[in-house]
Amino acid sequence: MEALPIARLQFATTTSFHFLFVLLTLGLVTLVAVMQTRYAVTGRPVHRRMTRFWGRLYVVNYALGIATGIVMEFQFGLNWSGLSTYAGDIFGAPLAIETLVAFFLESTFLGLWLFGWDRMGRWLHLTLIWLVALTAYASAFWIMAANSFLQNPVGATEENGVLRLTDFGALLTNPTFVAALPHVLSAALLTGGVFVVGISAYHFLRRTEEVEFFLRSMRLGVVVTLVTAPVVFGFGTAQFPAIGDLQPDKLDGGAVGLPLGLMVMIGQFFVFASLIALPFLAKARIARARPLLHLMLWGIPLPFIAAICGWLVRELGRQPWLVYGKLTTADAMSDLSAGQVLASFIAFTALFAALAVADWVLLSRLARRGPEPEVQPAPASPVLTGV
Repeated sequence: MEALPIARLQFATTTSFHFLFVLLTLGLVTLVAVMQTRYAVTGRPVHRRMTRFWGRLYVVNYALGIATGIVMEFQFGLNWSGLSTYAGDIFGAPLAIETLVAFFLESTFLGLWLFGWDRMGRWLHLTLIWLVALTAYASAFWIMAANSFLQNPVGATEENGVLRLTDFGALLTNPTFVAALPHVLSAALLTGGVFVVGISAYHFLRRTEEVEFFLRSMRLGVVVTLVTAPVVFGFGTAQFPAIGDLQPDKLDGGAVGLPLGLMVMIGQFFVFASLIALPFLAKARIARARPLLHLMLWGIPLPFIAAICGWLVRELGRQPWLVYGKLTTADAMSDLSAGQVLASFIAFTALFAALAVADWVLLSRLARRGPEPEVQPAPASPVLTGV
């Protein structure tokens, strides 16, 4: 038993778990912000209830996603100390910015949004959820910048056996970053749209009395899915020229053929499924289209599967390099025995499995429960109205 394959499997497992939380968080917060914008503009109670219901699901997923992210980052020091030694000056910079700026701002704005309901003016409260969304996108920006450096180490020179940053701007114009960022962000929006559609379909299958609530939710989800599915596909294929130039063997390897093909098929499925669903939504006949509702419900896992496939294509094709052309995975491995790595792998996997189960149970319970009855909000305090 060797330590390296166990360490690689451990990082693949924990990163995959965390990535699934991030996708839903990014997608849902954007849809929640749109719902609250409609409430701020129209003042209609249904939009307020939509914001609170879907916002509650978002917050649960966000909270548990934080725990997975913290554990995942521990592994850089635990198993991959060679990466920190060799490229920490560069790789660590975007990660530090993500943590100190984007993450803490996002958490602060989210806390204000959560406790600001009916305590501050409508427009000020709306501003907070959009700030939450923007800082969440900023987090994704810096994470993808760091990952793209591993794919194509630009803006750096080697001095005394370590990499030194010479051009920070090169990190942000990296060819492996320019198309990858919108690909990931649009995939997150697709995931959020599919999630909202699937949960809404579940309630129609139960013959809910909240017809207007879930019809409006489903319409928004279907439109988002229809718009983002071709965007995901477009930016995914837009990465091929850069991959061909920088990592010519990546797309030729058999290891990425199956996940790449599966990812393409899932993207095409959502385009056609959304087109099929649109006429039913326009005529408000969706409650009678039970086969389509079942298809929507069963479609919830598909964007998560596609996301894992995309991650496998991006990461597996880079091997045996951790920093492409500069540092191999074997050289970046910490001096640990196989038993030590196996012990941490079992512990982390158990923790992540528990978090995933907790997330699923909580989201399922909240989703099945449905929206709360509308309660008229108390007048906001004049001090907090923002007027």
